[in-house]
Amino acid sequence: MKKSVYVLGFIALFILSTGLMFKSMHWPFAGIITVVGFVLFNFMFLPTLFYKLYKSK
Repeated sequence: MKKSVYVLGFIALFILSTGLMFKSMHWPFAGIITVVGFVLFNFMFLPTLFYKLYKSK
């Protein structure tokens, strides 16, 4: 579980940073990639991380 949380976080941040780089270069699909990165980070990574931290206490 611990490793999967970190892998999910890495993937989410990688997609988000790629989208932001595309946005700064004004390349196509930048908005879609950025939104997908934010959704992965906010609705998949953070709840999983907080659940893991809550269960470890």
